[in-house]
Amino acid sequence: MILPVHTQLRDRIAAALASLYDLDREAMPTIVLEYPPNRRLGDLAVTVAFELARTLHKAPRVIAGEIAESIGDLGDIGRVEPTSAGYLNVFLNRTVFARIRLTDGGGSTEQKNAPKTIVEHTAINPNKAAHVGHLRNAALGDTLCRLLRFQGMAVEVQNYIDDTGVQVADVLVGLRELENTGLDGLRLLADAPGFDSYCWDLYARVTQWYEQDESRLSHRRAALEELERFAEPTATIARVLTERIVHCHLDTMARLNIEYDLLSWEGDILRLKFWNRAFEILKA
Repeated sequence: MILPVHTQLRDRIAAALASLYDLDREAMPTIVLEYPPNRRLGDLAVTVAFELARTLHKAPRVIAGEIAESIGDLGDIGRVEPTSAGYLNVFLNRTVFARIRLTDGGGSTEQKNAPKTIVEHTAINPNKAAHVGHLRNAALGDTLCRLLRFQGMAVEVQNYIDDTGVQVADVLVGLRELENTGLDGLRLLADAPGFDSYCWDLYARVTQWYEQDESRLSHRRAALEELERFAEPTATIARVLTERIVHCHLDTMARLNIEYDLLSWEGDILRLKFWNRAFEILKA
């Protein structure tokens, strides 16, 4: 949604450079758009004055001022302001931006032949219950999906599940070393209410257990290696653990009317050698 604005802004700056300094397209530096660290400095920052300083033998602040004056009013885009350091700070007209996009073709009907847009959000580690920070991220992601669909875009919502990571390994260590729980015992725990909260408490206990003796981190490394090699019984225990936790997460999100089209499990990606195949395609 913001990319067309980037294109318009680059075109206006390129036109100003051509007019001011008689630069053709090939001689122009790349017009880089950055995001300022503070909203008070604008929504976008352009650094092209620094790129031209050596060529034009002028200070960046002078070049930035000339470009801003040449560009003038940005109309619906917003306004551009030169800084004493040489940046061009762009302040977007958010009201106009939102109005155009909500009225230009907006509606609940998917546009014919619309390209698929993938939005991946939430991505909670499947080792404990969701907390309010996870819910915030999920709400932001779901809002973006709804806005895109309102515009008629074909949206696929994905949720990445890191079922082979450190957090899962730590809960596995807790089950083995602190709870002395194997696969049968885990199945009983997983079927009981509040399993995700139980795992949260266990995860916290494992963290404290590591802090008492750093040599215990060897258990984490061993569990990670077993997960990556799909060694048994670790692989099956991890699958029971993570599938149950993910179901708990989905139940939580369903209460907020947040849904997903695809759950992307890291374990599946490793088992199917997806990355190996992707690298082969990229090298070809």
